[in-house]
Amino acid sequence: MHPAVSVIFFTVTSGAGFGMIAMLGLGMAMPSGPVAAFLICLLAGGLAVAGLLSSTFHLGHPERAWRAFSQWRSSWLSREGVLAVATLLAFAVYALVWMTTGERIAPLGILVAVLSGLTVFATAMIYCQLKTVPQWHQQLTPVVYLGFALASGFLLAGSFASTTMLWGVRLGLVGGMLVIAAWLAKLAWWSGASRATLAAQGMTRESATGLGAIGKVRLLERPHSGENYLTREMVHKIGRKHAAKLRVIALLAGFVVPVAICLAAGAGFLPHGAMIVAAICMIAGLFVERWLFFAEATHSVSLYYDESR
Repeated sequence: MHPAVSVIFFTVTSGAGFGMIAMLGLGMAMPSGPVAAFLICLLAGGLAVAGLLSSTFHLGHPERAWRAFSQWRSSWLSREGVLAVATLLAFAVYALVWMTTGERIAPLGILVAVLSGLTVFATAMIYCQLKTVPQWHQQLTPVVYLGFALASGFLLAGSFASTTMLWGVRLGLVGGMLVIAAWLAKLAWWSGASRATLAAQGMTRESATGLGAIGKVRLLERPHSGENYLTREMVHKIGRKHAAKLRVIALLAGFVVPVAICLAAGAGFLPHGAMIVAAICMIAGLFVERWLFFAEATHSVSLYYDESR
């Protein structure tokens, strides 16, 4: 699949934003005062909104995006939009009360956190539901999306926290464990994706054309000599060596460096504010990870172009 920059930015940035919103809703201790509350909420909400807006750039007619809201009964894309709006509205009320009174309403905060999680889950299900893309169609896809959103959001929120402890454990250690858990899920996802080929799912040129009863089907010539929408968007090729190098970069930036910083902060060698560096590194690594998520995916339509991976 073609790794569109707007969609990569959308999934990574909105995930971090909604993850941070969830942490704020769950009551992570923050500096007091309306200015601090405003700036922290602005960062969390701004990331979520920026990601959502960027997703419209990939649409052929962005001005029609609002119509997707009416299809929530059958479309995960529509459900994501509805949940995102509901989350942001609830968070706006939560933030307004926090800024004006200094109080953080726990029941409303829990609702905001739940809605944030459901929004990220809906985003993941947009891809997980697609049987035509075997690599995405696995149960770990929403687990990975939720794990990365929670970990990156926690690092962002934790870097501004007014305490170094959470449930009796240092913030850095909690952040490090969340990053490790998220990447363990991703490693398991990569393992599953490597086995989820078109052929392994029973998708072949014979099944695609319906001519399997006659015999072996082979491509005599491509359907056309030039590119079209399908070849641009759904028949993307990436070399194995290139993909392997990018995985190493994603792991170094998104896993090794953030975990090292978090553990150092947890051990007291660094201030917990250093978690902002861990968050930035992790998000940078997630951009590479998400590029691979799209670039390595194989759509069944590629069978018509002699791509039978």
